[in-house]
Order: sequence, then structure tokens, then C-alpha cells
Amino acid sequence: MNAPATFKRDLRAEFPGLIAADGKPWHYLDTAATSQKPRSVIDAMARALGEDYATVHRGVYSRSAEMTIAYEAARRRIAAFLGGHEDEIVFTRGATEAINLVAQTWGRANLKPGDRILLSQLEHHSNIVPWQMIAVDTGAQIDVCPLTDDHRIDLDAAEAMLTEAHKLVALVHVSNVTGGVLDAKRAAKLAHKVGAKLLLDGCQSAPHMGVDVSELDCDFFVFSAHKLYGPTGIGALWAKAEILADMPPYQGGGAMIDRVTFERTTYAPAPQRFEAGTPAITEAIAFAAAADYVDSIGLEHIHAHEAALVTRLRRELGAMNDVTLFGPADSAGIVSFALDDIHPHDLGTLLDEGNVAIRAGHHCAQPLMDYLGVPATARASFGVYSTEADIDALMAGIARTRRIFGKG
Repeated sequence: MNAPATFKRDLRAEFPGLIAADGKPWHYLDTAATSQKPRSVIDAMARALGEDYATVHRGVYSRSAEMTIAYEAARRRIAAFLGGHEDEIVFTRGATEAINLVAQTWGRANLKPGDRILLSQLEHHSNIVPWQMIAVDTGAQIDVCPLTDDHRIDLDAAEAMLTEAHKLVALVHVSNVTGGVLDAKRAAKLAHKVGAKLLLDGCQSAPHMGVDVSELDCDFFVFSAHKLYGPTGIGALWAKAEILADMPPYQGGGAMIDRVTFERTTYAPAPQRFEAGTPAITEAIAFAAAADYVDSIGLEHIHAHEAALVTRLRRELGAMNDVTLFGPADSAGIVSFALDDIHPHDLGTLLDEGNVAIRAGHHCAQPLMDYLGVPATARASFGVYSTEADIDALMAGIARTRRIFGKG
């Protein structure tokens, strides 16, 4: 299989997971859920688990010191990937824990009865439920911003809704369902105009487009390694240093303390204050390797490559009179759609018989499904390894499914 035109090497060959059990190519179109891993990331994690392995921050022996250096170098690498500084990066189990951390620390310390939180109709459950939980505890209220006709967050509506009672605006940077891209700079201006903080869910933006948190002027940014061609079980919270410095601890235990007595405990400065216990050492090192991998290709090339695939797939699906497309035409690497009278689960099952993997369901966005008036959608999502052949296989599988259902 030839390399995509925008790339100088055969990227599929660098991902051992893209071969099916029968030895044929696996047409993996579920990157928005989790990405496949390149050999360089797998090798980095294997080395960290093997010949380089030791604990961090505790040992006086040389290998522990070397592993500590590697772990903190990973923090610097992820900070640089976002255009931030190392003292602004907290390693978490993923974006979900990062949002919960903000809710339970910043939210608990700053929200009170009468305060308001603005979310949008596009949000993933992980950017809804933590705010509902903290709203119950603090007496704050949640408002929901509607969408435009092409399923983007309606920032004109947000501007009209925002008041000085709003203390937080928490929005998805790129929707995991529609691929719609938020005008994050404008969102920051709107939030800051009324004195609110802006949290961006960057799970789908960080792997597909360049992110510079200082340029975006957000206050919090969260994302997960496993969507960036890295391992599961680790992600990052970026927050402005002055905000992190004022946030109380999230969990108690080892590594996050300064001094412990039975009378009182004092805490380490941020970001260590938020990393209780033995951290995900090998995962952090592989996380940094994933950032290196993405930068070796170039996010501008990745975005252009995926945009071309999105354009083709939307064009071909749009030519079918029994297909409904969701989201804007310029979605970032994601195409969600529905076939009349064929449930997405049935489509996904039949596509799997042809080595085509898509996502089918509510995508952890049930309020959005209610808004769209559908129980579920089918979703094809692209990565650096995606090719025209993946679209060929998908379209052939859709044609077969339509025939089975007596529609073609």
C-alpha cells in the first residue's frame, strides 16, 4: 500500500496493529476513540518497562535518578507540545481525571450558590458529569449553549448567555462526534470578558491540529495520550501556573507532600501537589515518545491529510439519498452519519466482517444524540495511518449492508 501523498514514508507500516487476524489490512476508522500505536512508542515503553525501569523521585541509586530525569523530561516534552511550561503540566490518568481534578479542586474552592457554569450541547460526558457533581455540592448552576445549524458551538448564543455570574466556561475544542472545531480564541475572550475561566477539552484537537495554549489564552486544557498515538492510562492537565498555585490538593498520599505529621501536613508545590502516589512512569515516557512521533510528521501535514479524507468521505456519503451527515463540512478528522432504517450497530457489525472498524453508538454524548434526534450515529475517524483504501473498504461495506437490508 502506498504512503499517503502528503507523507514521505509509509506510515501504515509503522503501526503493527493495522494487520487483521487473517493477515489482511485492518481498515481502522476509530481513531477518535483511541489511536493505534507506532513502533517507536511501543519500543519506548518496552525499554522503560525493561532495562531502564526503576521508581522515580525516591531512590538514591543511579537508575532511579536516571528514570526520574526521564520522567520529568516527559513533563517538559508534553508542556512544549502545547506551548506551555513544565510547571503547568499535571500528569493524570487521562482527560476525564483532569476535568474531575479541576472540578474538585478549583471548582470546590471557587464556586458557590448563585454561580454559573456554561457548557455546550456538544460535550462528552466527561465534560458534563463532573460539573453536575460539583454543582450539586456547591450550589452552582449549569447553562447549556446551543449549536449552529451545522452543529458547531454557537458562540453568538454563548455571548448572549454569559453574565458575571458565570465563573467557568468548559467547552470541547473539537467535537468527538461531529469533528466541529471551536473558535477557541473567541471563546476565551467571551469568558474572560465576564471574569470566567475557560477549560478546553482537547482530546480531539491535540492529535489533529497544532495547539498553543498561550495563543488560545485558555485557562485549562486537558487531553489524553491514547488519542495521540500514545498509551492508555495517562493524560495531562495544563493550567496557567498562577491558577495551579492556588488550587488545593486533589488526592493525598506519597509524593504530593512537603512534611507530614499527625498534627498537620504541608504540601508540595504544583504540579507535584496533584500527583499523589507512584506515577505512571513508563506511560509518561511513552507519552513523550508519542509527541515526538507526531512532531516528526508535522501536525500541519496530519491535518491536511485527514481533511482530504474527510472531504472525500463526506462527498461520497452525501451523494446517497438515504444518508444523513452530521457536523460541518470542515470537520477535523471525523465523519458521523446515519443510514435510514439501519441502526449504526448493525452497520458496524457487518463492516467488521470486511475488516472495517468504525464506532457506532452515542459516543459518550447522549445529550447531543437527544439534540440531533437520533439514538446513535455511525462514526468514521481518521489518523495519520488512514488511506484512501480505508474509505474504499468502508464504502464497499456500506453498499453490502444496504443490499443485505434490501436497500441497494
